[in-house]
Amino acid sequence: MKKIISTSTAPSAVGPYSQAVEVSGTLYISGQIPLDPATGKMVEGGITEQTEQVLKNIGEILKAAGYRFSDVVKSTCLLADMSYFREMNEVYARYYSEKQPARAAFAVKGLPLGALVEIETIAVK
Repeated sequence: MKKIISTSTAPSAVGPYSQAVEVSGTLYISGQIPLDPATGKMVEGGITEQTEQVLKNIGEILKAAGYRFSDVVKSTCLLADMSYFREMNEVYARYYSEKQPARAAFAVKGLPLGALVEIETIAVK
């Protein structure tokens, strides 16, 4: 059975999709961009600050669904430019210091609202 996950401590969806969906013990978190949930605006700063906000948003959605970062099995990181990879990776490593999930990271032509990074996540209990 499909369960929609929604929390006010992470940004609202900016389109016709859910923050996350849980099915049979697997949580699918939609791609998160660096929006501050309190203001609905992009955080100030560069890739480091944006990656930090994205991972905070993911953490809030995980928490709302009863999951933790240690439950994450797969991430997909989308970057506005591959030159951001090293800095994004440094922030990402702080959230996944042990038993890191599988991951893909690649550059795309553009991200919503001009974001520098977007990360989607799958977690399993």
